[in-house]
Formats: sequence, C-alpha cells, structure tokens
Amino acid sequence: MATFTKVKLSESTDGRPIKIANTATSGTLIHTGSTTSSTYDEVWLYAVNSSASSVKLTVEWGGTTDPDDLIELTVLPEAGLVTIAPGLLIKGNATALEVRAFAATANVVTIHGFVNQITV
Repeated sequence: MATFTKVKLSESTDGRPIKIANTATSGTLIHTGSTTSSTYDEVWLYAVNSSASSVKLTVEWGGTTDPDDLIELTVLPEAGLVTIAPGLLIKGNATALEVRAFAATANVVTIHGFVNQITV
C-alpha cells in the first residue's frame, strides 16, 4: 500500500517562499527529488510576481538542457498565487531530479508550494 506524506519544498526555509534570483539556466533550485526509485514527489508550485510588470518565468523540470523539460509562462503583476505545477510528478532516481526556475527579472518572483511524497 502506498503512503503519502506532505512535506515542504526541499529549498524552502520553514515553508516560506523561494525567491527566484537567477535570470538564466540553470535556475534557482526549488526542489530536489528522492534518490529512492520507489518514491514519487507530487509537486505543487505557485508563483507570485511582486513587481508592477509582467515577468517571464521558466521552470526547469528535472533537467536544464532538453527543451521538453521547460515550463514557460508569463506571471502577471500582482496577480496573487499563479499555479505553475498542479501536482506534477518527479520519480525517485539514483541521481535525484531537480526542479529549478529562472525569471526575466531577478528577485521579483517567488515560488510557494509543497510536495506530497508518495512511497509505493
């Protein structure tokens, strides 16, 4: 039987948001997956843009070189929590997969979220 454990993003301090400082690949580290192949991380991410201008955000999902690993969106100014990843999965791997992000403007986008860690 699978077990579910809700945890904070690995790079979050005490569940607080992660400020996106990087403006190019490889992005600011948000979460590192498990190194156990029977563990899946169901990742929920939300962005907040505190600036007065729209900002392009790129999320690197498990890799930084393959265009298929990129999630790109424009986060509108002061739009509140914008869903980026609605429970997308990262499977445990001998070399842990990472979720990173960079933004067109440094230090105005923050990432909030959590992980449902599923062990099968």
